[in-house]
Amino acid sequence: MNDAKQLLSAYLESIRDARAASALFADDGVLELPYLKSLGIDGRAQGPEAIEGFIASLLAKVPDFAFRNVRFLIETPEQVFAEYEVEALVPSTGKIYRQMYAGRLVARNGKISLLREALDTVAAAEAFAMPRAV
Repeated sequence: MNDAKQLLSAYLESIRDARAASALFADDGVLELPYLKSLGIDGRAQGPEAIEGFIASLLAKVPDFAFRNVRFLIETPEQVFAEYEVEALVPSTGKIYRQMYAGRLVARNGKISLLREALDTVAAAEAFAMPRAV
């Protein structure tokens, strides 16, 4: 059985493969980035199919998206809290997306029940915003 740390590690390592990453979630599992609402983005996907679509849409915008510098801060068999970073080019804007995520994962029966991530929405908005015409 996979514990929370193993599941989060597997998710972070497989993020560039939307199908593999989403397969780690329970049938009713949730990926939630609640702060994206401030950017007008629905930051919640439930179930492997919806989560696969969410990740695939991110990879379409940031093809080199990959997590790095993972630091586990709190760990139990059922829950883990970690920080991890991304630094990747956003081709549509030509800007680098630099982000620190904080994620809390809840595991149930060897699958991800909930992964809730927090991020800096200002950094996200700046990286994805098109330059203004002068």
